[in-house]
Amino acid sequence: MKNKSIAIIGGGNLGASIAEGIASSGLISPENICVTRRKVEKIEYLVEQKIQIDSNNKRAAQNADIILLAVKPKQIRAILEEIKPVLNEENQILISVITGVSLSNMESVVGNRISIFRAMPNTAVAIRESMTCIASNNATAEQQEEVVKIFNTLGKAVIIDENLMAASTVLGACGIAYALRYIRAQSQGGIEIGFNAEVAQLIAAQTVKGAASLLLERGQHPEREIDKVTTPQGCTIAGLNEMEHQGFSSALIKGIITSFNKIDVIADDF
Repeated sequence: MKNKSIAIIGGGNLGASIAEGIASSGLISPENICVTRRKVEKIEYLVEQKIQIDSNNKRAAQNADIILLAVKPKQIRAILEEIKPVLNEENQILISVITGVSLSNMESVVGNRISIFRAMPNTAVAIRESMTCIASNNATAEQQEEVVKIFNTLGKAVIIDENLMAASTVLGACGIAYALRYIRAQSQGGIEIGFNAEVAQLIAAQTVKGAASLLLERGQHPEREIDKVTTPQGCTIAGLNEMEHQGFSSALIKGIITSFNKIDVIADDF
């Protein structure tokens, strides 16, 4: 894919982070990455990484094999109408990372002959550790592989049905906040038992990172790894049981369901 070209329409935090991640991965040459923003001076720092910048969405889209939309939901219809005249239905791929905008929403503007993808990364994309869920319409297996490859350079990516996109937002995107709140709570507990705040946060964060890595690298169910540290009458099982008595797992599950039920209420109109 090194010789492929990609236009990222929208050089805000997300769009710029995606551009930098792809460039640093070497998957696509920086010279073949173009990021657009109306106030182009705000993304001039990308030039130092040999990434192209432009203020003209139409020009950037016309010259790209892949077009990635990273604008605000209220802007997407106008952007799609702007670039529609230069879209190549046979050769281009259109990707949206915009929350609440469906594949059918986009097709209502650009038609159903171009290959369209929805991708839902999370904020860890900034450090190339995102979990990204992807859905598509009118895409070949080869195109799906290309898009997954792009987002795998930014963390992990998986193809899902579009009807699970709202659920993926809660589990993967909102999930960052849930995990951080757990780390905060564990850090506060660490302070209670004697550590200063800085050391407590370091221990908590690295422990969570290690736990996640065990699951990702070994493919085990969490309980298999839990069993390895829960000895009979030990302190680990005592702590776990107390957390469950206080509603630990139940509270987390209820929180996820509450977030999911809220999505339809706050979704932006296309």
